Formats: sequence, C-alpha cells, structure tokens
Amino acid sequence: MTTAHRVTAPEDRIPFSRRIAYGVGAFVNNLLGAASGGMMIVLNLGFGMDPSLVGWLGALPRLTDAFTDPVMGYISDNTRSRWGRRRPYIFCGAILTALLFVLLWKLPAGQSETWYFVYFLIGSILFFAAYTMFATPWVALGYELTPDYNERTRLMGTQNFVGQLAFTVSPWFLLIMNSGKFFRNEAGEPDQVAGAFGLAVVIGLVTIVLGILPAIFLRERMAGVAEAERAERAAHARPGFTQSMAAFFKGFKTTLKSGPFIKLCATAFLVFNGFILIASFQYYVIIYYVMGGDEIAGAKWAGMAGTVGAVANFAIVAGMAWLGTRIGKRRALMISISVSIVGFLLKWVCYRPDMPWLAVVPAPLISFGLGGLFTLVPSMIADVVDVDELETSERREGMYGSIFWWMVKLGLSAALVMSGYVLNATGFDVALGPDQAARTLTLMRIADIAIPVLTSVIALWALARFPITEAYANNVRRQLEERRGKV
Repeated sequence: MTTAHRVTAPEDRIPFSRRIAYGVGAFVNNLLGAASGGMMIVLNLGFGMDPSLVGWLGALPRLTDAFTDPVMGYISDNTRSRWGRRRPYIFCGAILTALLFVLLWKLPAGQSETWYFVYFLIGSILFFAAYTMFATPWVALGYELTPDYNERTRLMGTQNFVGQLAFTVSPWFLLIMNSGKFFRNEAGEPDQVAGAFGLAVVIGLVTIVLGILPAIFLRERMAGVAEAERAERAAHARPGFTQSMAAFFKGFKTTLKSGPFIKLCATAFLVFNGFILIASFQYYVIIYYVMGGDEIAGAKWAGMAGTVGAVANFAIVAGMAWLGTRIGKRRALMISISVSIVGFLLKWVCYRPDMPWLAVVPAPLISFGLGGLFTLVPSMIADVVDVDELETSERREGMYGSIFWWMVKLGLSAALVMSGYVLNATGFDVALGPDQAARTLTLMRIADIAIPVLTSVIALWALARFPITEAYANNVRRQLEERRGKV
C-alpha cells in the first residue's frame, strides 16, 4: 500500500556528495562501536578474565553516558561559534577519540586480573567521553540537514549504507587479532594481545582521517533558526549559570515526555540490545558447537556469517529507505523487524557441525532488523524534533539525539553485563576448551535464539502506535514555516 507524497523541493534535497560526507561519520561511528564491543573478547580469551567481569567492563563506562550524553547534547544545541553548533565538536572529538582508543588497548602482559579491570575501566570511561563529544553532535547534525519528510529517509539510508562498510570488516577482528598475519608480539610471534593493539592503531588512524570530514564538508541548516529562538528566549530572561541549568533540566524533562520519541527509544532499545546481548554468543556457539572448539575455524565461519550479513545490509538499507518513502516509515520498520525474527529462528536448523557453511544462511535475514532500525528511526526522530519545536519553540536536535543514544547504550550496558552471566549460566568454562558439556551447548543455542526473538516481538508492540505519518509531518512543517515567516 502506498501513500500520497509531497514532492521534495530542490532546496530540500541534499547533494549526494554531502550525503556521503555525513555517511562517513556513520562509518566511523559503527567502526568504533563494533570495535569497542567486539574486541573485548580478548580480555577473556587472551587474558583469561572472567566473562562476567568482561561484561561489567563493557557496561560500567557506558553508565557515565547517562550524564555525558545529555550534557553534550545540550552544549551542542546551545553553542555559538563562527563554525557552528556541531562542527567544532565533531572535528576535535574524532581526534581525541582515536588517541584514547589506541591507549586503551596498550595493555602490558603479566598483570593481575584486577589490574587489567581497573586499567580498562578508567580508560574506557575516558574513551567513551571523547566518543560522545564526536558522536552526539554528528547525530544531531543529521536531523537538521533537511526539513523534508522523505529526504530525511534518503539521507539516513545513505548514511546507513556507508556505515555498513564498517560491519563488512568488523566480523573479522577476532581472526585478525588471532592469526598473526598482520600483528605480532615483540618476539615476532602471533599473539592475540599484540593483535588487539595493532588493530586499535589502525582503527585510530581511520577515525582521525574520516571522522573530521563531516565537520569540514557539511553546513548546519537550522543554526539560524535556533539562534533566533534563543534570542527570543533571552529577551525574556537573563542568561546565566542557574538559568542554563534550569533550561537543561527542563529540556531533558520535555524530551522524555514525548510519547512518539519514547516509542522509538523502546523500539531501538529492544531490537539493538537483543542483538547485542547475543552478539558474542554466536561466536561461542559457532566455535564450540559447530566447529567443536576450533577457535580459528570458528572465527572464520563467524566472520563469514558477519560479512554476508553486512554485505546483504547494503541492499536491505537501500530497500528499507525506498520502502519507507512508499508505505511510511513505521510500516517499513515493522516489516524489517519481522524478517529478522525469521532469521534468528533459522539458527536452530542452520547451525550444524556437519554443514558449517549453513551458519551464513540466517545472517542476511537477521540483518533486516538493524538495517531497517538505523535507516528509519533516525529519520523518524527528525520528525519528532519538528513536533517538539512546534510545541516549545526550541530546536533540540542534540538533546533528542543524545537521549536516544543514551537509552540505546543503557540497554547496551545491560546487555553486556547480562551476556557474561548468561554465558556462565549455560555452564560454559573456557578451561574445558572443546570439551564443553552437551547441556551447555544446548543452552547456549537456545539463548542465542530466544533472547533476540523475544525482544524483537516486544519492539513490534511498542512501535505499533507511533503516530507521525507523512501527512502529519508535512502539516507540522507548514505550521513551523508560517510561524518563522517563511511561507
């Protein structure tokens, strides 16, 4: 079923080169996200750290985002500079993030489990603070590049398409760190720990080179509107620290009271973090169930499945962007989540020791969930920002973007903590190597499927009543332009 569409005006279209420039930021964002989570398996396999402690190391630093993300969003929304509200932070944040990521993985051998825990905890807190400095303004910038309902979907489709390139390489991180073909220790021997540091250096360089590009090539369309609204508010209240703090908490509260926004947060929280909770599980299932404990062979097939899913995501992202402009964003997103549920269920029949190549079959279907999510939800949040401006006379792209990603990362923290405990609950013992109990392998397979299926079903329920349609959004835009005197 298609709907009537407003033709996108030429001034609302974003040139392809600028869509790519914004998409490069997505590549950096996804690369850092995949690396900061996926490389942590080294703490268990390389240093012998308990999986539950590894989970806490993934979770605790992200809890600080409850403070840093909204604060960075507020700062970005209210910054006044000759370079704009977003671009200075994107530029500096990319460089600082890269440097701290490299230092995070400079781990000396021979230390105690407690030493590694403390070092990685402190380093991660600093890294994620810098990461927020880059990512929050970059996300907010995307919400304001165009006011057109469907051009927003095309923009987010392009950025997600470019961002997926990161996921074609990230499934191979474990193999790269293990193989010794690229990185070796000081004795010239293959070493997983040395591989992790070498990989971190490469990721850091890529982050600097590509992360600054959105700041250089993009411009902020709504900076003038935000400045006019801020000037209007300043005419009725003297700015100061107390007033700024009051404005911050008022904006935070107003954002959390948006029903459509909370529905989107719940959807992303459930779909993304259901996937993340079992993301490392599939490595264990493939290594110990499909490949009988062979880490190298297991890493190869896990990498192959991840790459197939990532490559399929290119077509999925393009398809979901097109479908969203045809039947509406909410309907398209519900279809993508439903297809991913089918993919998770297929794992039960496709993960087979006698036919390991079948492990790649569910991957393209599973990719529909995240492919649709990160193409359509950012476009839908941009529509929510317009509704908020109509109601409050304030542009808060940074606040909405920061709270959305904070909620996603809050779930990510919970997922990383729970994944270690769920793995322990199955009876898995790394010391047993390939000799894991049959019951353990069965429980690992069940968790690998049941958890993301359950969270995806709940997400469909949360998404079902999202109210902003194309007609609704176009009416909001018309009222905003009339109020701004830009009929």
